[in-house]
Amino acid sequence: MAKPISIEVWNPSGKYRVVSTKPMPGTRWIRLLTDQDCRVEVCTEKKTILSVEDILALIGNKCDGLTEDWGEVLFSALRRAGGTAFSNMAVGYNNVDVNAANKYGVAVGNTPGVLTETTAELAASLSLAAARRIVEADQFMRAGLYDGWLPNLFVGNLLKGQTVGVIGAGRIGSAYARMMLQGLRTYGQFLKANGEQPVTWKRAATMEDVLREADVISLHPVLDKTTYHLINKERLSIMKKDAVLVNASRGPVIDEAALVEHLKLNPMFRVGLDVFEEEPLMKPGLAEQKNAVVVPHIASASKWTREGMATLAALNVLGKIKGYPVWSDPNSIETFLNESSQPPPASPSIVNAKQLGLPSSKL
Repeated sequence: MAKPISIEVWNPSGKYRVVSTKPMPGTRWIRLLTDQDCRVEVCTEKKTILSVEDILALIGNKCDGLTEDWGEVLFSALRRAGGTAFSNMAVGYNNVDVNAANKYGVAVGNTPGVLTETTAELAASLSLAAARRIVEADQFMRAGLYDGWLPNLFVGNLLKGQTVGVIGAGRIGSAYARMMLQGLRTYGQFLKANGEQPVTWKRAATMEDVLREADVISLHPVLDKTTYHLINKERLSIMKKDAVLVNASRGPVIDEAALVEHLKLNPMFRVGLDVFEEEPLMKPGLAEQKNAVVVPHIASASKWTREGMATLAALNVLGKIKGYPVWSDPNSIETFLNESSQPPPASPSIVNAKQLGLPSSKL
């Protein structure tokens, strides 16, 4: 028998049972559910990742919707309990077997349109932190090793006049490019006034051209069969020896073992990583590389963004429970995030809406 799971409950007498496998930021998402007669249960287990057995225990015999890593076993259990909705608190859903969800008639929600700017900001931050060796310098200071200024102490890369490459110029990649290009707009006007070369951009013919030419490369592709290990040993080898590589997209886009070896052999090469191939683990040797800046998947970790993601995840589930249509444009969801008004009667984003034949909102 599975060990009981510790939970916190809101609106115990609610008609619909909605379970969250983790506490989510803010309280608006809870209020939106309880106001619509939902009983909300939040798992308070001190575990970062729940096991299949844990989630099965959470589902129990009756569960209308749930907001972890989902496949055949869990969707089957959710359906047996009467559940019809699941939502990721993320824009990506490569942790979800959508075909299994379709098989059991479960709507799969995600949370796009709310984390574009936040993720792009983190990618830009990693670019600068890696180029200027900020983390190394911070650790040096904290260790009490600073005896005074030296000419060659933590010499990094100057980005003025350098080439920034973006692989995957979707919403986040484009926002990153805009920040790197326009974030220094005032400086650009200074250059122009002094007769220096202004910042320009171009579309490269091939990805290899980007890798060869760029001084800073930021990865923003989706993860699928074509982008798994997109950056491998061969492609690392054609990059500049002092290039900066940033990944705030999906960990498996980079062959992490090959990256570790490349960092060892090329101490001037630097990397900034927010995601990893086998999270929460890092490949052996990565943590020891001083030319790597590593952060724990915090690209979306701004207060506004995380609370917005929680709200969208909750509304995805609520919309399916209530029989609402699916919002027509999941990338234009600002109206759901306005705390001064009620959200529209719709699910913000259901990725398998067409497969399940769900109606689309005309609002």
